[in-house]
Amino acid sequence: MDGGSPVPRKGRKYDQVLKGARQVFLTDGFEGASVDDIARAAEVSKATLYKYFPDKQHLFLEVARQECIRMADAAEAEIKPSSSIRQMLLQAATQITRFMVSPFSMRIFRICVAESDRFPELGRQFYSCGPQLGRERLRAFMQEAHAAGALNIDDFDLAADQFGELCRASLWPRMVFGMQSDFTEAEIQRVAQGTADMFIARYGTDQDEVTCPTPE
Repeated sequence: MDGGSPVPRKGRKYDQVLKGARQVFLTDGFEGASVDDIARAAEVSKATLYKYFPDKQHLFLEVARQECIRMADAAEAEIKPSSSIRQMLLQAATQITRFMVSPFSMRIFRICVAESDRFPELGRQFYSCGPQLGRERLRAFMQEAHAAGALNIDDFDLAADQFGELCRASLWPRMVFGMQSDFTEAEIQRVAQGTADMFIARYGTDQDEVTCPTPE
């Protein structure tokens, strides 16, 4: 697997290929998934599949990237123009926490860990094409909030990472170690609310109830 991730070619059956690949990867893992199985699940020929993706690795990364984009878009869609910084942080934390404890997120995480020895580049590229995109959006939002006087942040990279780690509290470790696989909305909201409260306690200002620009 090379160090770059070429932009996949779009076409009429692009979404169909991704849907089939998502299904097979979640069921069989990365190593267990074959191109034949993916083509069969997507109801396309192998030639059609290769028209969009050069190999299985890039197909896996695109499945992960699209899911991360979907999560980030969903979080932004819930933000209303009149939302305060506190409300925005709570909405973002809810979406991130919900995504982290989702079966898809956990399965992708375990695939990357399982394949780390044979395909060390897989985890690095997964991070760059997936989680890093969400981190960059979160960082941009924090910069806007800082400019509006609603947050007081010196290190935006660290703050974005801290926010993500707070969203992992309590629930994610229990899922990783197999103690619990399903979580109620009340449990997710408990972590999300705690994340927003702690972040405001650390970086908030006396203007943390002001409205901030809606992320673009």
